Amino acid sequence: MLQHLLQEFGYFALFLGTFFEGETILVLAGFLAFRGYMDINLVVVVAFFGSYAGDQLWYFLGRKHGRKLLARKPRWQLLGDKALEHIRRHPDIWVLSFRFVYGLRTVMPVAIGLSGYPPGRYLLLNGLGAAVWAAALGAAAYHFGALLEGLLGNVKRYELWVLGALLIVGGALWLRRRIKAARVAKKLESSKREAEMAEIKNSPDE
Repeated sequence: MLQHLLQEFGYFALFLGTFFEGETILVLAGFLAFRGYMDINLVVVVAFFGSYAGDQLWYFLGRKHGRKLLARKPRWQLLGDKALEHIRRHPDIWVLSFRFVYGLRTVMPVAIGLSGYPPGRYLLLNGLGAAVWAAALGAAAYHFGALLEGLLGNVKRYELWVLGALLIVGGALWLRRRIKAARVAKKLESSKREAEMAEIKNSPDE
């Protein structure tokens, strides 16, 4: 049943997952490739195209609507300002490596586009970064399966537990990020209200 579902939808789901986010679903796909349900070479190729296409889209949206996009979420605004500082100091390094920094996957391409980074250069270096990310993370997940087999013996008996654990870890990271975003939004809103109250208090009486 699992093998049939993966053969039908696995690579499409991997493409969508890496297009929008990436880390958790690529780790899952790498482990499933070790178990023989998917092909590791195809996993890496699909992850590359999904990541590359997604980040190209965010980059061009950043060039045209960067400030509006970042202003939609308080945490994006905060991360976007920090990302712009990093990009101005070491632009090429961040284009190559932002995928490896958790939590910057969406914001950093928008900030790169907003910064005025050249489209042709981004097209090239973003492709190189996506290739390294897909190959490194896919291979790491694949060899993680081999390591588990060395420790546990027949991994097949535990594969559902392993998949469940990976999903729980991915869900926990997503929930942590949501909670952190909510805290940032609350803090920014509180600071905004305090600034407004201080302005009202310090304004001269009419």
